Amino acid sequence: MFPMRASLVTLLAAAILAGCSSGGSASKAPESVAAATTDGRCEASGADFAMGKPASADLLEQARKASGSQMARILKPTDVVTMEYRSERLNMHVDDKGVVNRVNCG
Repeated sequence: MFPMRASLVTLLAAAILAGCSSGGSASKAPESVAAATTDGRCEASGADFAMGKPASADLLEQARKASGSQMARILKPTDVVTMEYRSERLNMHVDDKGVVNRVNCG
């Protein structure tokens, strides 16, 4: 009885490990995932030129393009924001007078 159980366990382990092995098509998946995650990622240093300027829709769009991000928003001191991090989003922080005092991604 024990040799039969050992054979079944060995067969089961082999089947599980075979399912975990990568085939020809599975090796291409990480490359496509890596390519997808680098497109549209925000680089806040590209939008540093906006600091000290009055915030506007045009300035926001210029900063978004310069940072390479897919989306952008203006955040006022009284705005309520969630803590979610989005690597493709540019945040343009303004003071009470509407002047940009900080840019960051997230």
